Order: sequence, then structure tokens, then C-alpha cells
Amino acid sequence: MMRLFPPFPARLPASVLALAALLLPATAQAQAADPAGSGPIVAALGWLQGTLLGNVATAVAVMAVAAVGFMMLTGRLNWRFGATVIVGCFVLFGAASIVAGIQSAAAIS
Repeated sequence: MMRLFPPFPARLPASVLALAALLLPATAQAQAADPAGSGPIVAALGWLQGTLLGNVATAVAVMAVAAVGFMMLTGRLNWRFGATVIVGCFVLFGAASIVAGIQSAAAIS
């Protein structure tokens, strides 16, 4: 059986990907604005963010961390699992700061 095309590599070399990223900075900058027609989606995501990071969610997270901490201190919960829950709460409520830090580090000066 004759092949019509040469076999393609499974992965592109990292140098090719880095070169492509350097040559296309305008693509990353174009994502800063909301596309046309995305108003309802942006509004829904804003409502979801407000719900997940609002006063009720904060109170629930505080009670969950307190309960996990108490269970860890009394020996009813594995320390690794408890630490995972607490770190997850930090990531949830610090997500905006984490993303802002990543964006500022990735910004081209």
C-alpha cells in the first residue's frame, strides 16, 4: 500500500510553538474585549460569580473550614484531606487575584 502523505509528528517541537506564540501577540490582545452578542452570557457569568463569592458562600466556607479544622484536631479526618479542603477554599476566593497575577505576568510590556 502506498502512502500519499509523509507521516506527521505526534507533537510539534516546543520551538515551533514558542515561535508561533511570539508571532501572534495580537490574538491574545483581541480577547480582552467582549465579542458581539455576548451580553447575556457575560451577565449570567457575573451573576454566577456574585452568587459563588457572595456573603452566603463566604459564610458557608467559613463554617466548612471550621468543621474540617475541628475534625482534624479531634483525629476524625485525615490531615491531607483537610488541608486539601482548606487550600480549595483559598483558591476559590482568591481566584480573581490569581488570574490577575497570571495576566500581569503574561502581559507584553
